[in-house]
Amino acid sequence: MIPVTEYKGRNIAILGLGRTGLAAARALKAGGAKVCAWDEHVPARDKASAQGLTLTDFEDFDWAGCDRLILSPGIPYRFPAPHRYVTAAQKAGVPVIGDVELFAAWLNGLPDDARPRLVGITGTNGKSTTTALIGHILTKSGLSIALGGNIGTGVLDLPVLGAGGVYVLELSSYQLDLTSGLHCDISLWLNLSPDHLDRHGGFEGYKRAKQRIFQNQTEEDVAILGVDDVHMRSLADQMAHQSGPE
Repeated sequence: MIPVTEYKGRNIAILGLGRTGLAAARALKAGGAKVCAWDEHVPARDKASAQGLTLTDFEDFDWAGCDRLILSPGIPYRFPAPHRYVTAAQKAGVPVIGDVELFAAWLNGLPDDARPRLVGITGTNGKSTTTALIGHILTKSGLSIALGGNIGTGVLDLPVLGAGGVYVLELSSYQLDLTSGLHCDISLWLNLSPDHLDRHGGFEGYKRAKQRIFQNQTEEDVAILGVDDVHMRSLADQMAHQSGPE
């Protein structure tokens, strides 16, 4: 588990207590945050309670006293309409982020000589297979790796790696939509075809969410794009004429 210490002593709300929500709760509590959490499904609440997590019904929640809302990627953020608790949090000025943003905050806070590298993979199809293959190759090469994200283990349940280690993360459009601080040393965007359009307000919104995998990269980083479809070829041409990935 990766302890997230950036929010030590602050009130953090978590909405959605599936795999990623529970991992976020554990990571935040380990880092000293004050965590309140809720899920609208009884089995998820029962599982969270069994793990010792304090539940707080957000129906009458005082969002003014909250520092962040951590949103499960499966819960609507913008489209087709924000979840009512997302709307309530935003009206109170509370930023809404996801578990990947918590991971990014931890990683960005490490000194350069202690920072592991990060490989991020996204795409409409094939990202799980590609993530697993890259993880296998790096392991066989003798590197210390941790693989997860949208595949297998939630990102905050991954072990802490030091310098020389490599995180290999599958990243969905939902996860990318909820992060602004992620900085991948190597980003792979495999392909693009219409998918999850209701959750992104259409194809352009879906494309923009995927393109966020390149945010914060510099000329020292690597951006890899598949060009087997017209959408990706157009994007590759656009990026080739820029000074660096964005």
